[in-house]
Amino acid sequence: MLIGQELCKALFNDEYQYVLAVHCDHEHIHNHIIVNNVNFYTGHTFETEHNQGKIPNRAWSKLRTISDELCRKHGLSIIENPHLSKGKSHWEWELDKQNLSWKEQLKRAIDEVIKVSEDFEDFLAKCADFGILVDYNPDHKIDLKFMLAEQKERNPRAKFTRAKTLGYFYESQQIRKRIESYKYQMSHRPTARIIRTTAEKFQQSQGLTNWADRENMKAASTALNEMNASNSTLEELESAAHRAFAEFMVKSTPSNALTHRRDEIQEQIPVIEKYNKYVKYHRECSSLEGRKKKKYESDFCYELDQYREAYQEMKRLLPDGNVPKLKDLRTELDTVKQQYADLSAERKALKKEADRLSRLVQQKRDSQRTLARYMQNEQAAKRKKSQLE
Repeated sequence: MLIGQELCKALFNDEYQYVLAVHCDHEHIHNHIIVNNVNFYTGHTFETEHNQGKIPNRAWSKLRTISDELCRKHGLSIIENPHLSKGKSHWEWELDKQNLSWKEQLKRAIDEVIKVSEDFEDFLAKCADFGILVDYNPDHKIDLKFMLAEQKERNPRAKFTRAKTLGYFYESQQIRKRIESYKYQMSHRPTARIIRTTAEKFQQSQGLTNWADRENMKAASTALNEMNASNSTLEELESAAHRAFAEFMVKSTPSNALTHRRDEIQEQIPVIEKYNKYVKYHRECSSLEGRKKKKYESDFCYELDQYREAYQEMKRLLPDGNVPKLKDLRTELDTVKQQYADLSAERKALKKEADRLSRLVQQKRDSQRTLARYMQNEQAAKRKKSQLE
């Protein structure tokens, strides 16, 4: 209750009436806040005064910031990477629970297209087969938008949804990466072949029919065993695979940062070593005058050229003029390499888990298709038999 009061005071600044209730009959204790939308000093609505303009200036963005600060203050957990998912209204959340949200339907449809696409161009072409309208303009800042064809049919004035609105993993660059990852990470295992026994040759040979029935039974039995190998449903496995894949992708950002820093240090060390080696010649030359200086420049022409090259490289690599000590750089390089090795091991484990779950998803999906074809063939065979009788 006290945390909720702190949040309301910071957000509403004692200018709006509100009712605060604590929901404590769930495992996760949380607050519900009902707000009078009208400022009782100015008469303006909260929406008008605080929820307009660019995203960082909007109330929900401020609310997240205040909530995170209070959670840290009181030792509670926060969402570490909020940019990876988009917020949703309570209405959308309720629909999500029933699998009815248009955003959720759109995201699931896009996920299915990604799994069967060879590349991004193939993805754009196949979207229509899955009931998705696409607006792609690579020259535009907002390059990718989606809409369900069903939405357009129901409401001709419906607008396209930006890929960014659906979430980080639905932006064009991430879709490209996901297609490549699915191509190489998800191993496709061919499904068992169900023999169609409604063909004319099977009607003319009982032996051939008996053989086909035995083969179909074997395929169906194998598929059923594979279906029961995991206690999880297909939807649960798909969700777990997506989560593992998302965690693997999230680790890419710090990995790239460590790689960049490692490359920076490895480029700086030899330049600083070279500078330290030849700077004494520059200092000695600078202390001389007249003929002595000219003779020194002639005798140590190579060393002075090396110094000048190192100096120019130093200016490029360290424009602020702060030259770190080689000992500190080597220590940092060892630390960065170790951090990168640890992160790589973690990413490898995540990739292995994502691959394992993906194989289970593919296996369960293949088994379902095999069983469905078996049942279709059995029903068709019965209809054919009854027609002949």
